[in-house]
Amino acid sequence: MQDWSAEDSSFSDDAYDSDYSDQEFMHPADMADHLENLSLEKQVSTLSSMPKEEAAEALAELDGNVAVDVLENLDTDVAAQIIAEMSPDDAADVLDELDEDHRDALLEKLTREDSDELRSLLNFDPDSAGGAMNTELILLECNQTVDEAIAHIRSEMAEKESPYYGYVVDSHDVLVGVLSLRDLMLARPGTIVGDAAAGQSVISVTYDTDRREVASLLSHYNFMAMPVVDNDGHIMGVITYDDIMDIMHEEASADMLGMVGADPEESVDTPWKESVRKRLPWLFVNMFNSALSASVVYMFEGSIAEMAVLAVLMPMVANQAGNTGQQALAVMIRQLATDRFDQKKAWMAVVREGKIGIVTGLVMAFTAFVGAWMFTGVAAIGAVMGGALMCDMLLGAVSGGSIPLIFRALGRDPAHASSIFLTTITDGAGFFIFLGLASLFLL
Repeated sequence: MQDWSAEDSSFSDDAYDSDYSDQEFMHPADMADHLENLSLEKQVSTLSSMPKEEAAEALAELDGNVAVDVLENLDTDVAAQIIAEMSPDDAADVLDELDEDHRDALLEKLTREDSDELRSLLNFDPDSAGGAMNTELILLECNQTVDEAIAHIRSEMAEKESPYYGYVVDSHDVLVGVLSLRDLMLARPGTIVGDAAAGQSVISVTYDTDRREVASLLSHYNFMAMPVVDNDGHIMGVITYDDIMDIMHEEASADMLGMVGADPEESVDTPWKESVRKRLPWLFVNMFNSALSASVVYMFEGSIAEMAVLAVLMPMVANQAGNTGQQALAVMIRQLATDRFDQKKAWMAVVREGKIGIVTGLVMAFTAFVGAWMFTGVAAIGAVMGGALMCDMLLGAVSGGSIPLIFRALGRDPAHASSIFLTTITDGAGFFIFLGLASLFLL
């Protein structure tokens, strides 16, 4: 690993200062987009020359792999200064991706307070509420007046990230209420904070709650932030809506990749050799499944030889059923990702997909019957085509709805390689049903 610090870079700092100062960026995300289009050397030198607070904001917006590469190549002192300016949740996310030795080296450069706070966050499961929470929040004491609370918020606001709410705690830091800034501004002067929050049913999550459930709750209640507590109700941090948006985007991307057997963490920045290593096992699985489908076709080799038109029509059955299954699969995975889904409701959803499969299957079966009859001039071929299509589309719909639930029951990611197994079912069954009916009624 090579360090390119502001002092020892072979490139001119003035050049990078000029490059940075000539650009007008309305938001740190714009600066991050600009940095991602630069070489690693320029990224390092540009961040080194920026004001540390602005560099911290830009680093937080960078793609995870890019941020890690930059941190690994920054001078350790400069990197530590940037980390110190980041919000704790963003800093923990970036540090969690570094190797342990490099992470410890950076943490040792921070103040004892910042280092302890980040080490505490890094101990949480990154997929839990604790791993996504921000510890910078505004606490209000029950015995404060609203005037004192507003003055306290004003003094703390510069150091906190988006203080949407004030969290009312008792003398033991147990969360007893939540007041929005609007609530405080509209309260009568002299009102006691504890009285303003009295009677509330506080909605919070524990630190070990899965982040998908946190996203679902935040979306359901339309909150701007969700407090995180321990098992005794002591407030630990808060998850804001912008973090939840990132989580939902990551989960959606992971589901999309997982459905086809790609690694959920893979991106265009992943080294190609690592991508090969991660994809090959699922490609072997897919080849094995394809061999099963091919063996079904081989069983009916004689039927195909006698009536060559079967080979022309056969892929249509499997393809249509596969598409039907993919629709059901996508709906079910989306539902599992965004909603708490009890077992009864989940299996009723499968029944719903079955009903959809029957109706759409009947419509497409009639269309296929007419089309095959007109194409071949033989009504019986149209009837076999329609019957096989109806059966396989129903199977595809039920399979697409069931596979994610079966995976979840087995403790696996419902999206992981679901598409591969669905294709095996619809192809194998489609070939068997179509060729089996053809052998019975046409030959």
